[in-house]
Amino acid sequence: MPVKTPKHHLNLCEQSRQEINIYLWAPNLFEFKGGLQNFLSFIVKALWSMYPKINYKAFVKHDTGQLSEITDWPKSNFYFYASWPLWLRTSAFAAHLLGLGLWKRPNLIIVGHLNFTPVAYWLKKLTGIPYWTIVCGVDAWNVERPALQAGLQHADQILSISGYTRDRLLKEQNLEPAKISLLPCTFDASRFQIAPKPAYLLDRYHLKPEQPIILTVARLQGVERYKGYDQLLEAMPQIRQAIPNAHYIIVGKGNDRLRIERMIARLGLQDCVTLAGFVPDEQLCDYYNLCDVFAMPSKKEGFGIVYLEALACGKPTLGGNQDGAIDALCHGELGVLVDPDDVKALAQTLIEILHGKYPQPILYQPELLRQKVIDTYGFDRFKQTISQYLEEFLEAKKINNNNP
Repeated sequence: MPVKTPKHHLNLCEQSRQEINIYLWAPNLFEFKGGLQNFLSFIVKALWSMYPKINYKAFVKHDTGQLSEITDWPKSNFYFYASWPLWLRTSAFAAHLLGLGLWKRPNLIIVGHLNFTPVAYWLKKLTGIPYWTIVCGVDAWNVERPALQAGLQHADQILSISGYTRDRLLKEQNLEPAKISLLPCTFDASRFQIAPKPAYLLDRYHLKPEQPIILTVARLQGVERYKGYDQLLEAMPQIRQAIPNAHYIIVGKGNDRLRIERMIARLGLQDCVTLAGFVPDEQLCDYYNLCDVFAMPSKKEGFGIVYLEALACGKPTLGGNQDGAIDALCHGELGVLVDPDDVKALAQTLIEILHGKYPQPILYQPELLRQKVIDTYGFDRFKQTISQYLEEFLEAKKINNNNP
């Protein structure tokens, strides 16, 4: 059920909303698109759409501020630092955040990356400015640097994109459970619709409409092999024994492509695996609709927005059972969770799904899959959740102001 914001929160804080100043610190927002960047962009959209009278400032470390997308919001609300040389950028960014915080004293800082928390910690220590910290995935696991640990310990609130990351933080950092709140990822449901297999993609890859297609969407970086495409390639010979015309498409680019091509050749999969490379955002929905099952059996995914996008296109979806995919697929309610290291089980599960025999009826009900993922992770739900947290913060601030 959607989270409903108590009406008294809205009424209680309306009088002082003109006085509220909120800063967002982000590594990127516009010029590099990854899971964290999408997540932070949705936070900006949610806050500005719900509370236009609050004064917002966004400080973006690695963007130049040249993209037209920024015109969606007042450009004067953004500060960009990519003009600084990379060797000096971190110091300049931290110094500006610290100096401006000491001067302007915002009411709340939303820290978009764990690496920025030491600055927020010192601002809080010097001025009492509260801060929230976003934690997404691998960057927040096994944190050993004392400065980052202090940044987590002294955050007023930690917003975790998944229960998996929250549970790891609680175990590894000995944090108070009440300090960590869940703010799951969201997506733009209007961009991902159920549709027939696109004819132009079938023609491009010489595929037939009835041909079973497995799809993965992931960056092909050496450091991101945990996405599970290696295991899927290893599973393809077994899958092809049961389904001779099965085809596997990997969407994404990166420095791991040459190694993957060699692996495809070693396994003799040249005729049944396609490396589609980079796909523009406007074509991504077509690739989801091209497939019969979306699979990304990852091991270190903080959440996995691609699962939501595939589900919104009504596709059976498979993820790993060792990371944030557990949250994205609602502990198996919306998809299938497998051991990403068990290639035999992975192959058998995909065979069952493609044969329509997997014992989970919702996988074969595309409209229901789409509606459930929108109800659970759609932008309206995201706004309701962050609104609840912000209203609670504003209410507490009003109480504190009246009781110094």
